[in-house]
Amino acid sequence: MTNEATEERVLETIRTRRELVNAAIDEELPLAEPERLYEASRYILEAGGKRLRPTVALLAGEAIADVDVESSDVEYRSFPAVSGDPVDLMRAAVSIEVIQSFTLIHDDIMDEDDLRRGVPAVHEAYDTSTAILAGDTLYSKAFEIMSETGADPKNGLEAMRLLASTCTRICEGQALDVAFERRAEVLPEEYLEMVELKTAVLYGAAASTPAVLLGADEEVVDALYRYGIDSGRAFQIQDDVLDLTVPSEDLGKQRGSDLVEGKETLITLHARQQGVDVDALVDAETPAEVTESEVESAVAALEESGSIDYAREKAEELTERSKRHLEVLPDNEARRRLAEIAEYLISRGY
Repeated sequence: MTNEATEERVLETIRTRRELVNAAIDEELPLAEPERLYEASRYILEAGGKRLRPTVALLAGEAIADVDVESSDVEYRSFPAVSGDPVDLMRAAVSIEVIQSFTLIHDDIMDEDDLRRGVPAVHEAYDTSTAILAGDTLYSKAFEIMSETGADPKNGLEAMRLLASTCTRICEGQALDVAFERRAEVLPEEYLEMVELKTAVLYGAAASTPAVLLGADEEVVDALYRYGIDSGRAFQIQDDVLDLTVPSEDLGKQRGSDLVEGKETLITLHARQQGVDVDALVDAETPAEVTESEVESAVAALEESGSIDYAREKAEELTERSKRHLEVLPDNEARRRLAEIAEYLISRGY
């Protein structure tokens, strides 16, 4: 787990790269006509977000190239590949974040969530049709941006293939998530598979795409992908914990919404195995209707069954495994920051 000094270092690492990524997003996704479409497309990007995935991408490139993470003059737009030719690593990082935003817009429509990052979801701020088109626009733009990194054509094509397969797997994971709501029984290992598809593969792509573009050895590409998968699964498990344990104003959405919507998580699956009637924990039919007292009572039951602790322990196990994958990288500060970010993903409070 991260201590206070380590967490502060991680937050500063994320902050400095987030500022650069935000500036690059403005460059790569300018407002255009039709204005309403592009406003909606940029809406969720401008609502905030930690930019964790692009930070992981930039750090992975820094670790491979063995550059000084504290340097203020790292040329992400002209980053040295193994061959020595320059690659626009920032475009790759932006592409990953744009895909993340596309998935959030469509998730909110499917889940009928009203809030995202503390502001109305895109379909609420605009309308459902515009939100769908905004998500589709971001999806397309991500591939445009990834195609313009200037990488060796073979490496660039492989990065595009990785991004495309990642999007396919995200959709497969979302389909499983929806199917689980209709099933009488879901096993914990099935949940972990769903989480890998829906959430972790984008972390895998974020970590490994720079290695692909820079022409790193296959062993490095595979290890970084596994790092992203394991830390991404841990990230999602922590999200499930936070959905129950963090106040709504800090979450940016209604606390306990996953439970109200009947979404299975590692917590609820473990609780069912312990004999808890999860379906009876809350009476509300929508997140807007659930009361704080209902959520508090549900959390107490899940804590008593040991289910929340079980989820935390699984996240810690996955995090330790993710850090071991980094051993193929040079022993440098960027590699250590990647390990610290993996730890931060399960210790963050929101």
